[in-house]
Amino acid sequence: MGLDRITRNPEVMGGKPCVRGMRVTVGAIVGLLASGRTNSEILAAYPYLEEEDIRQALAYAAWRVEEIEVPLPAA
Repeated sequence: MGLDRITRNPEVMGGKPCVRGMRVTVGAIVGLLASGRTNSEILAAYPYLEEEDIRQALAYAAWRVEEIEVPLPAA
């Protein structure tokens, strides 16, 4: 499983993990899902995101909860 869409850059969103260098954080996506939004609703609200972005955001969040550090490419 690759996480090539999740990036971290100190210049973007304070270095929080983001999707493809954009100003959309993993936390924002996971928060939307936790509040009951569907993938379709998220993609409609953020048309520049793709289904794989959401999947990788969830995968990254799951790994972080397990306290596994995942190296990320620079944005």
